[in-house]
Amino acid sequence: MHGVSTGERAPAWRSTRQRAAVLRGLHGRQGFVSARELHAALTTEGAVVGLTTVYRTLRMLEREGHVDVVREKTGERLYPPRPADGHRHYLVCRDFGISLAVEAEAVERWADGVAAATGFAEVEHTVELTGICNRCGRRPEGQASHP
Repeated sequence: MHGVSTGERAPAWRSTRQRAAVLRGLHGRQGFVSARELHAALTTEGAVVGLTTVYRTLRMLEREGHVDVVREKTGERLYPPRPADGHRHYLVCRDFGISLAVEAEAVERWADGVAAATGFAEVEHTVELTGICNRCGRRPEGQASHP
């Protein structure tokens, strides 16, 4: 039946030339990248891939656990590749946008406990930590952000 979920997971995604370009482009970047930034970089490098394909591929990579996601203060989603040993939680400077991976074992234990207590499976969580880094916090009013 169309539009009705059977509870089954969608089959693994099919590799295409465009998706492979998105993966290469993502892994070729340092830190976080938005879909628009990644699309622009791919286009500059000569890849023929549409912006919609970049968005779809990043969403699929997120669902499959291959990228982490943080939101910029504007709400834009930024993607770093997920390390082989699992996802990370980040502390992001609201002023400049720099990020720092932080230890969050307590968050992981809490999420596992909630899953066990409720009987839920495949529980996912999102924790967003933002603040003002030391450099931005010490900057005199009106002075430009990080170079």
